Amino acid sequence: MTNPKNENELFNAQSGRVEIELCNSGMSVVVGCDEAGRGPLAGPVVAAAVTFRDCETLWKCKDSKSLSPARREALFEEIVEYLEYSVVRVESIVIDEVNIRMASLNGMSQAVAQLNRLPNIVLVDGRDRLPNWPQSRAIIKGDALVATISAASIIAKVTRDRIMREYHIEFPDYGFDQHFGYPTESHRLIIKQIGPCPIHRRSFRGVREFVETN
Repeated sequence: MTNPKNENELFNAQSGRVEIELCNSGMSVVVGCDEAGRGPLAGPVVAAAVTFRDCETLWKCKDSKSLSPARREALFEEIVEYLEYSVVRVESIVIDEVNIRMASLNGMSQAVAQLNRLPNIVLVDGRDRLPNWPQSRAIIKGDALVATISAASIIAKVTRDRIMREYHIEFPDYGFDQHFGYPTESHRLIIKQIGPCPIHRRSFRGVREFVETN
């Protein structure tokens, strides 16, 4: 792998097309990573990785949180058709065992490992590099600034929302199709009233109190 002389220049995400800069520096396989579901009280955290390809689909991607559900779904379908990607879900029982930070990072590492081509460099949203991937780089607000990370955020978010809608069918009392497991007032109230279900994260405040008392 080529070692850049000035790493700060290559990781200037404000440029908007950091992947092209990296490819021009000799890194032929650039991957973006993100996750969805660190904050909820229930359900998995979902991690995704997307391999860079200079195409219209990629440059249309934005941070999933800034997009309407319909736009996210449309871009999801384009990404899975035109870009190489991988997605991994880490269940609540694992989150309780290792904590949400490590579950998220390990999930992203697994997603990278499942890609057809191993990357020269992995770009990650946030402050943490990935375990077992010394060539990963953390970019604060990367989901809004780096296209491959934005694409990964869309894959992760849409996948997780679909999972939570499926869980709503299994556990209809909790409203997972509305709040997707996040700690809304209505979600907290139903946990208080009837207790947690099997997909709740028992180590999280807002759930563990009711595990201990029920």
